[in-house]
Amino acid sequence: MKFACTLLALVANVSSMYTEHAELDRVHHLPEMGTFDKYGAFSGFLDIPETTKKIHYLFFEAQNNDPDAPLLIWFNGGPGCSSMLGFMQENGPFKMESGGSKFHESAFAWNTEANVLYIEQPAGVGYSYCDTVADCTFDDHRSGKDNLTAVLEFYERYPQFKENELYISGESYAGVYVPYLAHYIVKHNEENAEDADAFKPNLKGFAVGNGVTNWKYDTTAAFVDMSYWHSMMSEEMHERFVAMDCNWHMPDMIGVTDECINLYMEFNDLVTDVNVYDIFGTCWGLGPYPQAEAETQELGFPHLYDGGVRKREHQRYITAADYTPWLFQGKKMGTNELPPCTFGTGLLDYMNSDAVRTAMNIPEYVQAWDLCQSDPKWTYISEPEASEWIYKELSGKIKMLHYSGDTDGAVPAVGTQNWINSLGWEVDSEWKAYMVEG
Repeated sequence: MKFACTLLALVANVSSMYTEHAELDRVHHLPEMGTFDKYGAFSGFLDIPETTKKIHYLFFEAQNNDPDAPLLIWFNGGPGCSSMLGFMQENGPFKMESGGSKFHESAFAWNTEANVLYIEQPAGVGYSYCDTVADCTFDDHRSGKDNLTAVLEFYERYPQFKENELYISGESYAGVYVPYLAHYIVKHNEENAEDADAFKPNLKGFAVGNGVTNWKYDTTAAFVDMSYWHSMMSEEMHERFVAMDCNWHMPDMIGVTDECINLYMEFNDLVTDVNVYDIFGTCWGLGPYPQAEAETQELGFPHLYDGGVRKREHQRYITAADYTPWLFQGKKMGTNELPPCTFGTGLLDYMNSDAVRTAMNIPEYVQAWDLCQSDPKWTYISEPEASEWIYKELSGKIKMLHYSGDTDGAVPAVGTQNWINSLGWEVDSEWKAYMVEG
């Protein structure tokens, strides 16, 4: 009897770790993945006060059950693309390979060692919701402030993680999202430094992979340079680019000369069969919409903006212009898009199934899930300064890691090298070869 009482007390203590709201968000099982009985899984919405915005999150506790395991936030890019891509294909506990149709447990899940929080943002992206044009209009600062609000609300729902170390991570346009959130967290902590009652997240650092940081060096300018050194461009064409000295004026392309645009489109025609996100990788079908059995699929959920009477449609295909729209800014640049090489069909089918929506606690009024937001009434305006200024601001305050895969043509490694070199910072450790298993 004494043993039974001790066991009951232990169970009650574990249960009390979670707020009532957190328990309502608990995910017990996900179709095609399994039951979450060895570590916690949660899915719900974080409200932005005085707006119609509801930010969807998906949270997995650390598999090692370490109470001190750090909290790691993950963002995907766009702007306007869902962090569920990271969950389903990159660093989640289960993974569907590109070209596949089933999930398998991942040996490289980030929640092996950390508590991982996926945030679909800004509102209107993925399952995250906004109901007015004003609430569905964003820029880098607005999204950063909303993300701070969402993170603070998350901690209120899961107070047991308030003391854990916090890291923020992401890829591609998250090269903007991640530093901006870090900036606003540090600002929040500094403004509340003297308030003993104010909660201040224990932010230790951030990590960005192939992330947009400085428009002068990243994206188009870097892709031209990278393509030459990867033998995707002739010597003669490269010499023409050098002679034109093109200033791409990213992200809006305003002021770019017709000569530069026309030459870029000539080059673009040569690489239409290349997967811009992995130039040596597979292009999952060639244009215009290779993944579509039908171009759209009607679902019985209210449309995001029409008062809830028209059926919501989701895209049955994903293009490079959806995932990295800055590559296609300007009316001329948008006339000849790179191919839709990214894999999306299996992900769209999964996230839009009734069983998954129910398991993830998604209300019926929430729109169908798309990998990237494409509704014309949803707007995101990128700041011309991007995020390099935040690295300078936060230097010495938190850890900052920027890493690059060298086959990404959307945000190439050479652009990252160039903006880092432009900082003129003192080098602590010289460049050296990185070896794996000899």
